[in-house]
This record gives sequence, C-alpha cells and structure tokens, in this order.
Amino acid sequence: MKGIVVSVNNSEVIVDLSGAKQTGTVPASELTNDPSKKPSDIVSVNDELELIVTKVSDQDGMATLSKKRVDEQAGVDKIVKAKEEGAILEAVVSTVVKGGVNVFCEGVRVFIPASHTGLPRDAALETLKGQTVKFVILEAPERRKSAVGSIKAVSRRERDAAKAVFWKDAEVGKEYEGEVKSITSYGAFVDLGGIDGMVHISELSWNRIKHPSQVVSVGDVLKVYIKDLDPEKERISLGYKRTEDNPWEKFKAEYAEGDVVTAKIVSTTSFGAFAQIIDGVDGLIHISQLANRRVENVRDVVSVGDEVQVKIIGIDLDNKRISLSIRELLDEEDY
Repeated sequence: MKGIVVSVNNSEVIVDLSGAKQTGTVPASELTNDPSKKPSDIVSVNDELELIVTKVSDQDGMATLSKKRVDEQAGVDKIVKAKEEGAILEAVVSTVVKGGVNVFCEGVRVFIPASHTGLPRDAALETLKGQTVKFVILEAPERRKSAVGSIKAVSRRERDAAKAVFWKDAEVGKEYEGEVKSITSYGAFVDLGGIDGMVHISELSWNRIKHPSQVVSVGDVLKVYIKDLDPEKERISLGYKRTEDNPWEKFKAEYAEGDVVTAKIVSTTSFGAFAQIIDGVDGLIHISQLANRRVENVRDVVSVGDEVQVKIIGIDLDNKRISLSIRELLDEEDY
C-alpha cells in the first residue's frame, strides 16, 4: 500500500493509507535495517511511502506496516544485479561485528569479513566505522537477507588498472612523484600510483650512508626517475640522487690541482689521513705528506676533527681519488 507520512517520532511513523481512509503505523524497527539511523533520518512528514501490511488489529483495524521489507525486496534485486555485473558499490560502515564489519546498501545488510577489509591482519576494524567504503558483492542474498562483500577486491581492481596504465607509459628516464611506503636495509619503496618501485640505498645519497632512514622516512614524497624496468617480473628500479648534486661534479667545477684549501680530518689510518674537502669528497694526505719530517704515527700530527690547510697535489676523477699535502705548504714557507 501507499501511505503519506503524517507524523514521525523516535518509536514509529504514522501514515495515512491511500484509498483505505485509515491510518497505519510503521514501527522504527520496520523502517530500515540500519540500526544507526533514527526514523527522522529516514522519512519526513508528507513523504509518500511504499509499504507492506504486516498486521491488522482485530480491535480497531489499525494496520501495522513495514517500509524496510519493500526496500529489501527491491534492494536484493539490485544487489544481485551488482554481483552479476561486478559493479562497485559505496556505503558507510555502520557496525563492527565479530570477524568483520557491516554496511547497509539498498536496504540490504552486507557483511565484509575482516580478511576482505583491506586492513592488515592485526589492525583495529573500528578504524573503518563511519567511513564511506567502496566494495563489490562476493555473495548475493537469495533467501537470506544479508550479502557478503569485499573492499579488498576493489583495491585490487584499482591497483591492477593503475599497473596497466603505468606499464603502458613507463620508460627509462621518466620522472614521477611518489610517497615512500616502506623502508628496508637495502632501499626505500616508493608508490608510483598503484605500483611500487625501489630506490636502492646507493641511489639515495651521494654521501655514504648506513641505512636509508638517514635520508628518507615513510610518508615522504620524493621526486624520482626510472633507472631500469623489468616488466616480466614487475620490478622497477628508481633513481633519486641527481647528477647536478653529485659532489664530484661540484669539485670538478670548483677545484684544480695546485689549489690550497681548508679540509677537515675525518679518519686516520696507518698510511695517512683522510680529509673532507666538501661534503661527499675526501682526499688522502699520505703519511709522507703530513710534515716536512719523518712521521712514525699519523695521530702524532693530526686528529679526527682537525681543520688543516692542504694543497691539492693530484686529482684522479675516474677513480675518485684526490691526493693532498700539508708538507708542500710547509716547504713553501721555507723559501
């Protein structure tokens, strides 16, 4: 029957039944399957409703009606069709129950198992409550009223679509902007839009680093470029450090053999001391070049952290080796 809403309260809705010249009631429990909604969230005064008569009072002939059963009948048909077509649906997560969450779509309860929420195994399902989610139907309701859905399947479908787009356009040298999703001891994985690529630790910095976390953190957005591709294994190698930031390129442009520079002692060995000229570029002061006398122990002359004046006496850019001398400056002072 059709009914016009004449009043709404928290427990029921009163309707005028068209053609019957009498009123009927729709209990709150017969308005919707969604327990989170009040009658006023569902209907308003003057709304016209499609209703099913569930009971008629023997005493006064007052009819008790149901809106949700009409919705369920139509909703089940829509959910069945959505499953057949593989359609993506949207609904708000209304409740968290044992083993999963519930959403209500087209008046039908759709149960989404925890394994199909897309959350990690130990994640709290409560984080989904109140969120609008996309899902597909795995099992459509037949005689029973509930269906089974999957959020994870939608994510997988969207990821597969993104992969297809990526591999269609990907080429070595192409630049991307992506978020760091995870970090390992050997590199950082960057989301390129549905597919991850890896920046090897050696590609993160021109300086020597012990762990990628010294340069990047999860959540950082990086500008990267493709260094290598393996479509068969779906492996993507990314570059992050830029040629223009190469400290050896800077050294080559700014320094020459014979220059006198201030360098910082960064380490000592039995055969000499290494001194940093600029960030990322060290030179060796051989033990024979530490002083204008015989040196038995390097630490007798310099210590880590010392700043010293040195002369560049040799540059081998191919092998990235620079020879420095303190002695030559001392010898020059004698003339």
